[in-house]
Amino acid sequence: MSMLFCFGLGYSAKTLGRRLLADDWRVAGTARSAEACAQAGHEGFECVLFDGQSRSVEAAELLSEASHVLVSIPPGEAGDAALGLHGDDLAASQKLKWIGYLSTVGVYGDWGGDWVDETSATRPIGPRGQRRLAAERAWLAFGETHALAAHIFRLPGIYGPGRNALATLKSGRARRVVKPGQVFNRVHVADIASALALSMAQPRAGAIYNVCDDEPAPPQDVIAYGAELLGVEPPPEIAFEEADLSPMGKSFYGECKRVSNALIKAELDFAPEFPNYRDGLKALFEADGA
Repeated sequence: MSMLFCFGLGYSAKTLGRRLLADDWRVAGTARSAEACAQAGHEGFECVLFDGQSRSVEAAELLSEASHVLVSIPPGEAGDAALGLHGDDLAASQKLKWIGYLSTVGVYGDWGGDWVDETSATRPIGPRGQRRLAAERAWLAFGETHALAAHIFRLPGIYGPGRNALATLKSGRARRVVKPGQVFNRVHVADIASALALSMAQPRAGAIYNVCDDEPAPPQDVIAYGAELLGVEPPPEIAFEEADLSPMGKSFYGECKRVSNALIKAELDFAPEFPNYRDGLKALFEADGA
């Protein structure tokens, strides 16, 4: 039986995991709290605690049985905890066929709205992007050193059931911040799972893929379309300069690029089920997934 082990049973990892469970895979992973592990257990996942500070004996035992490993926890100042604490366990594995690292398109930095692809220079602006790029390089070097098929998946903003503009509007937290020329890239969580499954079926050691939809778009347009679906008035537009954003929020608006998914389409026949935010939000609205 094939087995996926996830460092971090989060939103994207669970979405992939549910798909694999339905195909009779064994899926295990880590969480930071007993409550999160218990919830994962209720969903059919095997879960062990991992705080990112010390090696987990329970995780190591599961890793020895894993055929595939997905890393979806962010790196800290000391680097990637999964690699730093469990690299030896992965290197000793006799069954491991595939490693996937979930990174961010933030490693590209700001391109003034131009298109970028996997051959574009990486020039992350802040420490979060810099740590992600360092982790990418560490995983690729680890894979090359130990002849393991490590893959990097650069993700943009993720949305899906429970995490989308419809939910934000319903909660009253939606804002339409307008910065002329600003676009963001996004991807439905189901399309992340599809991309990962395609890679798992066709490993290519050292591969880097952008996983995003086909249409970078201004964030205020997404909110406006969500409001249209719900039949409510969209919140008023707020100029970026007057939006009083948090430092993290401002940092997102400090980068503007259009991310191409042409490579993963060409190599793995990736075809997003939700090629733009309108298709994604409409499906969520119809399924009442807000």
